[in-house]
Amino acid sequence: MEIILLQDVANLGYKDDIVKVKNGYANNYLLPKGMAVIATASNRKQHDETMRQRAFKAEKLRKDAETLQAALEGKTVRLMAKAGENGQLFGSVNNIQVAEALKEQHNYDVDRKQIVVDGSKIKGVGEYKAIVNIYRDIKAELTLDVVAE
Repeated sequence: MEIILLQDVANLGYKDDIVKVKNGYANNYLLPKGMAVIATASNRKQHDETMRQRAFKAEKLRKDAETLQAALEGKTVRLMAKAGENGQLFGSVNNIQVAEALKEQHNYDVDRKQIVVDGSKIKGVGEYKAIVNIYRDIKAELTLDVVAE
């Protein structure tokens, strides 16, 4: 029996794959749990249309992400933090502060969850690198310049 998977199934396939399985496995496990639907002609047609629309949306998202990547690549974000005489910060600089500084200085609104600070937290004055995960495999690298107030 051929089925269309509605979610990832271990050792079988990924969401939206059309796979062939034994009747008992489909009827007793996959279909009742809502993990798949039978690959009838109408379901195949609907699946093809869904995949076409999803590809169109993904292409638009990819183009927007590439534009943002080109704009962010190589930017320097200056962060002010309270520090002691030896350059040790009181506290640390994290991705939330990087996102806020990026918004203020360069007017790019990036979600804080997309920013990965090198070494997870910055505890000293100096230059650091941060990676912005924009879309799947599209990333931009920022330079963080941490200075004492």
